[in-house]
Amino acid sequence: MKKPLPFALALMVFASLGAAFAQSASEVVAKVQATQKSLKDVSFKVSGTATLDAGAQKLDFDVQAIPSQNVARINFNAPDALADNVVVVDNKKVRNYLYLTNQITEQDAARSASAGGFDFDFSQLADATTLLTSRYDVKLLETQTQNGTKVYLLEGTSKNGATERQRLWITEQGWRPVRSQVLNGAGKVISDLNITNYKTNSGLTAARLRALPKDAEVIRR
Repeated sequence: MKKPLPFALALMVFASLGAAFAQSASEVVAKVQATQKSLKDVSFKVSGTATLDAGAQKLDFDVQAIPSQNVARINFNAPDALADNVVVVDNKKVRNYLYLTNQITEQDAARSASAGGFDFDFSQLADATTLLTSRYDVKLLETQTQNGTKVYLLEGTSKNGATERQRLWITEQGWRPVRSQVLNGAGKVISDLNITNYKTNSGLTAARLRALPKDAEVIRR
């Protein structure tokens, strides 16, 4: 069974600058969401392990996004089956570039609930507020101190009865996520991902994020 990427992926897109002590999940979420106002673009690396069709595998991909234009680009590095594949998503289309076949599969974002081999709604990358309020009940599990900086551990429980839980560590240094996990109904970790190389406002353009090989065959679904 395909496993969803954690809700952290959506929150990542909005994290930026800020500094204040938070005492509840709603306060942490509010501070992350508030950074949307000054965030022009964001990029980061996601790496770790996740349970996919073939079992537990190494996962590594780079994300670039421009929230105000609802466009994001995901470049896969691992596992091998997805290496060099690219997913480009906006509020209209999901375009999945397959490196081995030099093909681009394209479909309406409203009809697509998955991309890049994952059962995950990539259209939610640019809307953390909707994702959290519509799908998850979020609570603050604990507050940690790492290298003198507070890190807040949030846990999301699905509102639709799904047994999987989503965990996200957010540092107050930039109000951004640094780690995420997915746990199954039995409490076993099925996805453990670290978020690194986090950059904001680096001058990304929508044209650059949407760019795919011009000689690729386009398949519309």
